[in-house]
Amino acid sequence: MDTLEQPNLTRYASLLPDTGEPGFGVYVHWPFCAAKCPYCDFNSHVRHQPVDQERFTAAFLKEMAAMRRLSGPKTVTSVFLGGGTPSLMNPSTVSAILDGIAKEWHMPDGIEITMEANPSSVEAERFRGYRAAGVNRVSLGVQALNDRDLKFLGRLHDVEDALKAIKLARDIFPRMSFDLIYARPKQTVEEWERELKEAISYAVDHLSLYQLTIEEGTPFFGLHKMGKLVVPDDDQSAALYEATQEITAAEGMPAYEVSNHARPGAESRHNLTYWRYGDYAGIGPGAHGRLTRGPTKLATATERKPEAWLELVERDGHGVLEQEQLGYDEQADELLLMGLRLTEGVDLARWQQLSGRDPDPKREEFLLEHGFIERIGNSRLRCTPSGMLILDSVVADLAC
Repeated sequence: MDTLEQPNLTRYASLLPDTGEPGFGVYVHWPFCAAKCPYCDFNSHVRHQPVDQERFTAAFLKEMAAMRRLSGPKTVTSVFLGGGTPSLMNPSTVSAILDGIAKEWHMPDGIEITMEANPSSVEAERFRGYRAAGVNRVSLGVQALNDRDLKFLGRLHDVEDALKAIKLARDIFPRMSFDLIYARPKQTVEEWERELKEAISYAVDHLSLYQLTIEEGTPFFGLHKMGKLVVPDDDQSAALYEATQEITAAEGMPAYEVSNHARPGAESRHNLTYWRYGDYAGIGPGAHGRLTRGPTKLATATERKPEAWLELVERDGHGVLEQEQLGYDEQADELLLMGLRLTEGVDLARWQQLSGRDPDPKREEFLLEHGFIERIGNSRLRCTPSGMLILDSVVADLAC
């Protein structure tokens, strides 16, 4: 396949630079998809009748007002329209949502505003409408660059659709990313290396590269349990992961998080807010939030079923079903869990302030000696590439 023309990198200057601070993000969940992928356990729903977008928009705006009362005044550093398939929204819906966020909080010019999109739902006119509404970054769910695996993954697009969407996104938006899933059945390291190099050749500035996981409650889970779907074993998965790190680093797109790779300066600001353990308001069916309130952090979760959420919001002004006050110890554990995913690691002073202690010397020494973690000066702690392969175990050890 021909390599696409390189983008104009000077366009990136229009977005505000990353300050390194956690920031405050707003996440809006559009829960509808044209079809449910067999590997997906996200809160996504298929509806065979048109969705009443005006009614859902009014509910989003109501819930925003409720979240603003919980969060107090904030300056928004990023917005993320996720799903589901947000690119099924009308541009007028997106415009109304972004206007609502700007009404409730301070939203400076130049912040990152991301929308997820599927190649099968991409149209040039719709993309231009999203850009006019204020979206300046798009994340495409490409998932594979061959038609056989796209069919296996239940995607509605083919490679031709994907390349068309990539080109449109690059022509219209200042920044773009796309997702790929690897560790697919029978996938070899050589096949993945070729596919990954092809993806990088399309001159994106950001790639999200996820290993295929078998999630309970999905069609793939049932097939895997019956032995009809066999995924790579741990050794093969590790080899695929290591090849991913080597190729992306060599091509100038090193990992800045376990599954995310970017050219310097093109990291996802919104996702950095999660991983740096910042605050974020979660709006829409099944959305989660974290809002600092004095010494505690309020964890929120809304009703997952779209129509039930809609009725709750119309009745009560919000669809929040769960509110939990997280104390210092719980915040310290979450900070560690999120921060160790990042190449920049965890701010030790912040962790010590929350937890009230230093890392256990014996546990830290063990992990250091075995090459799973390393100190960055005296201020930060991070996982090594070897530690990233056993990230959950490293977090558990340090959190004890």
